[in-house]
Amino acid sequence: MTTNNCIFCKIIAGEIPATKILENDKVFAFLDIRPVNPGHVLVIPKAHHEMMTGTPDELVSEVFITAKKIMTAIKQALRADYVAVSVVGTEVPHFHVHLIPRYFRDNMEAFWPTKEYGKKEQMREVAERIVKEIN
Repeated sequence: MTTNNCIFCKIIAGEIPATKILENDKVFAFLDIRPVNPGHVLVIPKAHHEMMTGTPDELVSEVFITAKKIMTAIKQALRADYVAVSVVGTEVPHFHVHLIPRYFRDNMEAFWPTKEYGKKEQMREVAERIVKEIN
């Protein structure tokens, strides 16, 4: 996908309207048009990067520092019990962070169903594989 076809790049350029929450020279934050709960905010870098893994570290830091600031505001403004953070990246190929106000009694399921490891050896093996790639 090129920046010409990216819906988030079009929002940043003002070609598509959005309800802006915060903007600076590197980051843009706006309300999600299909919120999980009212106040669901998307925080995106202004530079087009499809995935977080391909985004420069300093820009990832800027996105998350901005997200932290907005999370505090969401929690206070909407009297949310907490603000869930999600980086999924499958719906729009432009790195973005979801900030979702949540309430202990909002009757919503967890974001993902959980599973158990089949055997303790499987858990150890998975950890070893990940650690090997880190090193």
